[in-house]
Parts: sequence; structure tokens; C-alpha cells
Amino acid sequence: MSFSFTNPEPDRDDRSFSFTGSDPADIDRQLQTITDMATEILRLVADVRRQINH
Repeated sequence: MSFSFTNPEPDRDDRSFSFTGSDPADIDRQLQTITDMATEILRLVADVRRQINH
């Protein structure tokens, strides 16, 4: 599987993702792992912000 991260217009914050691989189920699993990790990171950031503000 390969992953590319492109930003077609440098002055914009929009980004596009491209995943290629021979097994769509494998790509789906990896995307779910990324989603789970991002959710956990956001939860931890919220916890830290709460601790800082109290």
C-alpha cells in the first residue's frame, strides 16, 4: 500500500489524500487505525487543555 499527501494549492490549507493498494480491506483497516489514533490524540489534547485551564 502507498500513501500520498498532496496540497495542490500551497496558499490553502485543503489537503487531499491518496491511498493505493491491492487489498481494499487492508486500506480500510489502516484508515480505521488512523481514525482511531486521531480520535485518541484529540481526546488527550482536550484532557490537557482541561488540566491547564483548571
